[in-house]
Amino acid sequence: MSITITFIAANSIDSATKAEKVQKIAAKPGQSLMHAAAAGGVSGIAADCGGCLSCATCHVFVMDEWSAALPDPSADEVSMLEMTATPRQANSRLSCQIKLTQAHDGLVVRLPAAQY
Repeated sequence: MSITITFIAANSIDSATKAEKVQKIAAKPGQSLMHAAAAGGVSGIAADCGGCLSCATCHVFVMDEWSAALPDPSADEVSMLEMTATPRQANSRLSCQIKLTQAHDGLVVRLPAAQY
């Protein structure tokens, strides 16, 4: 069974349609959001540390309607979120720390303007 995840590109509007540029990918339950993005070819998630919670280059903004569907970030994730290149917001998360479940089918996240 696959999960559909939508990534909204940072500051990008399609000139023809005037809509935000989005990329939908299929993910597997148990996969981290970061690994799903990498496997799906999502640009904008650098994931330099490979998901070890040591670089903050997999920063995403979780759309408000999905925040309650995710567990709270750990203290380590909160600390690492202070190191993001794009300023942290209330809905900031590190995608390596989001383990996907079937309940996340339809999850929507926005990519930051920069990871470095």
